[in-house]
Parts: sequence; C-alpha cells; structure tokens
Amino acid sequence: MEPDRTRRCGGAALLVMGVRSGAGAGATTPRRRGTGLPGAATLLWLLPALLTCCVRCAESAKPSNVVLILADDQDVLLGGMTPMKKTRTLIGEAGATFVNAYTVTPLCCPSRSSILTGQYPHNHEVRNNSLTGNCSSPQWQKGPESEAFPVYLSKQKYQTFFAGKYLNQYGKKDAGDVSHVPPGWNHWHALVGNSQYYNYTLSVDGKEEKHGDSYEKDYLTDLMLNRSLKFLEGKSPHQPFFLMLSPPAPHSPWTAAPQYQKEFGDVKAPRDGSFDKPGTDKHWLLRQPIHPMPESSLTYLDDAYRKRWQTLLSVDDMVEMLVNKLDSMKELDNTYIFYTSDNGYHTGQFSLPIDKRQLYEFDIRIPLLVRGPGIKPNQTLKAPVLNIDLAPTIMDITGLNLSSVNVDGQSFLSQMAPSLRNGSVRPFFLVEYTGEGHPTTDPACPKLGPGVSVCAQCFPDCVCEDAYNNTYACVRTLNGNNNLQYCEFADSESFVEVYNLTSDPHQLENIVKKVDPTILQEMNQRLIKLQSCEGDSCRNIK
Repeated sequence: MEPDRTRRCGGAALLVMGVRSGAGAGATTPRRRGTGLPGAATLLWLLPALLTCCVRCAESAKPSNVVLILADDQDVLLGGMTPMKKTRTLIGEAGATFVNAYTVTPLCCPSRSSILTGQYPHNHEVRNNSLTGNCSSPQWQKGPESEAFPVYLSKQKYQTFFAGKYLNQYGKKDAGDVSHVPPGWNHWHALVGNSQYYNYTLSVDGKEEKHGDSYEKDYLTDLMLNRSLKFLEGKSPHQPFFLMLSPPAPHSPWTAAPQYQKEFGDVKAPRDGSFDKPGTDKHWLLRQPIHPMPESSLTYLDDAYRKRWQTLLSVDDMVEMLVNKLDSMKELDNTYIFYTSDNGYHTGQFSLPIDKRQLYEFDIRIPLLVRGPGIKPNQTLKAPVLNIDLAPTIMDITGLNLSSVNVDGQSFLSQMAPSLRNGSVRPFFLVEYTGEGHPTTDPACPKLGPGVSVCAQCFPDCVCEDAYNNTYACVRTLNGNNNLQYCEFADSESFVEVYNLTSDPHQLENIVKKVDPTILQEMNQRLIKLQSCEGDSCRNIK
C-alpha cells in the first residue's frame, strides 16, 4: 500500500516539474543553456508546491490506527447493548454493525486466546479458564502467544498499548507471575486474574501495582480510560498506534460506579424466547435445572441483569471520551475502532440462571460494531463474522500480507469497506467448547465435584452450569435460507442436537430425529473436517 502512495507522490512532483519546465514555462523563465533544468527563480517558485505535495503525501501514507474495545461477557441477544447509547451512536451509526457476529467458543480465556491468535481453540489449545486447560500457561506463552497479532503490529512499528483483563490465569505464580509481559506490547497495564472493579492487582510493564476500593483512584474501567488517554497524549505523532482496552464489565461481581448504582431500577431480564423453558430434548446439563425456576433464582438473575447494565454505563462513557480525544487530536478519521465482547451470556434461558458456556445463540452471539476509514455510516451487515476474524482484519488494516501469518480466520475488511478490499463470505463455521470440572466437593452444593457429570459452576439453588461432559463441537450454517446448527457432544450418550433457526430462532426444538439422514451425514462430515482444520483449510472447506 505504501509504495503505491509514494509513487503517487512522486508522480505529482514530476507533473509539477513538467508543467513548469516545459516550453510554456520557458517563455517566462529562462533555462540555463544546455542543462535542460529550470533556473533558480523557477526552483524557488516550485519549492512551496513541492513541500506541500510531500507533506500531504506523507500524511496520506501514514498507516491507520486501530482501537479494540473488548467487553467481558456482554450478550447481544438479550439486550446487552441497550444501555450503550453513546457506543451505538459513535461507533455503530458512524460505521458498521454486524448482526451475525459469533465467538468460536463461549468462554473468556479460550475466546480471548482466539481473538489474539485468529485461531480456533483446537489449534491454540486453550480449552477453558483453568491453568490445566492451558489458560495463560507456559505452553501458551511459548507457543501461540509468541505469534499473537500484537507481535506483528509491533514489527510494523505500531505503538501498542493494553489495559484491563487479559487472560483469566494471567499474572498467577504458575503462569509467569506479573513480570511476564507478552511480546508485542510497548505499554502494559494488565489485570492479574479474572475481572474485578476494586481491590485488584495490575502488572504495569511487568511490575506489581496493587489497588484498593477508592472510586477516584481505583475503579478499573475509569483507570483504564485515564491511562489510555495519557498514552495518546504522549505517543509519537510519526507512528501509528494500536490500543486495546478490556474492561471488566459486565462480568461479575457487577460493581457499578457510584453514580450509576440506582439506574435501571425497574428493569428485569427478558421473559420471552427460551426463558424458563424446559430443556427436555437437550443434552444432560440442560435436563437437570429446576423447572420452573424458583423465586430465589428469578430474584438473583434479575438483580444480575440490572447490575450488568449499570456497569456498562461506565464503558459507554469510556467510548465517548476516547472518541472525543481522538477527534480533538485529529486522529479520529484515520482510526478504526472495534467494539465487541468475548462471549454472550444467559439469564434464565432454559432455566439456567446465569452464565455462558452453552452452544445456544444467546451464549455464542456477540456484539460487533466498527467505524473507520472507508466504512460508510449506518451499515447493518448480515454476513457471519467470527472473533477469529478480528486478528486478520486488524493485520489487514495495517498492510500486513496475510499469507505470511498462520490464522484460521479471515479479514472482514471487504465486507465493511468494499471499496478497499475484495473478499468472500463463509457459508459455515465451527463452535467448540471443552467442559470444565470442579476439583473438590462442596457440602453446600452436592452437585459440585470432580466427576464427569458433576458440576463445575453452581449458581442459585445449586443449578449446574458446566461439567466435564459439557464438551461439544458444532457446525453453524448461515447462508441465505440455510440457517442450521448441528452439534455433537463428547459424552456417554454421544448426544446430538440440531436446530433450524429459520423456523425456530430460540432453539426450542431439537429436530435431530426429524432431519433427513443425508443432511445429518453431510453436517457430520463437515464438522469432522472443521475440527481438524488449520489455516487455509478452515476457510476452504466445502
């Protein structure tokens, strides 16, 4: 990209020289005899024009900046974007909103690892949030993390900044402690462990920094914003930048800023769709919740729903202040801003009180809004996009040759800015998850424990939200009228779930026994190929 811009600059300079040094110019400005070059007066006359040309060309040749804002557990199907009016206006209405954006795995650490690498979990091998599940493990650090997309941006001379939640096990003693700063980052302000709003520890460029419970000094969402603004003020104006902000919201413990703790007092979790519906035709985990949900579960999930929205108001403020800062620095028009989440969420669907980890649309769909150069405003795009596409899209924006990197995803720059790129749309994709057990028993919840069909997560009224046999792989087809999901479980039942989301968008009926066997065979074979794909083969499966 840059060489083409340089040639245009050179061409413009030669054009000026040609016009002014031709016969017409020679009539008024004598040449030096025998040299064919313009005289001193002509050169003095040309100098301002040439300088202007070079300055303008240098400006146009500057690579675009990139900002990635990654929320934690923010759903899109259950109204998760409703409280974010500023974000929807400043990013969505100013650019593109992807209504079919998906995570390839509905859990924090493996999803974030997929975002960083552009790879499916079976390739980066982060399976769940535990260290034994490879979350921020030494194996991850030596392998996939060393080839994550910030490494390539750093090689492209991007100034890189990170603040917020990184990976759930990051900073723990068995995961390299706070001194471990992943390669590719110039400025590092990462949360140790899982999401918190107060009383947390940061790794600041590899040094431990402890925080307390003062709103003014410690509230994490605001602290991240303030440090990112300081970075923008101090950055070099001659190099592009990549800024990644990963706030804790709306993850538990759902601690809102003081000014927002009374908002949405009358709001309750939506009661439509699959809310409190029995999962009688679904896998084991969905057959065990209490149905209908007791009042204690309803009260708990409504409270969680309200508090999640309250925490997001600070994120909405963060987006507004960041956009305003970029605008005041005259960087906004040359900056791509992505807003998304690591996974979706549920509050009462199929009588599961709260969590993620399930194969259903409420857990795997995510918000995705993007604005930036070449993206027309007010676009609503329906083509499916995955979180493994973020890395190749960002690298594509920076001018990197994508054939030189090992990613399973594909750039979606062509979808939101077709004037800049040509590209294709995938007809189907993989969603995979490895269930997580609980290492010990708990008398307060007898279902918790280390067994295959024993819970890892237990919420109100001891409802199981995860287990070792909650391990599945799905092929999701979204191509015109072909809107299907086919899932296989690695459990003692070899359970299969199939949904036609055109006629059953809430996935209420498992139609595995009603589907033509040839279609089931076709989906099974496609799933087998996807589960072993790598790089190009993930994008070229028929």
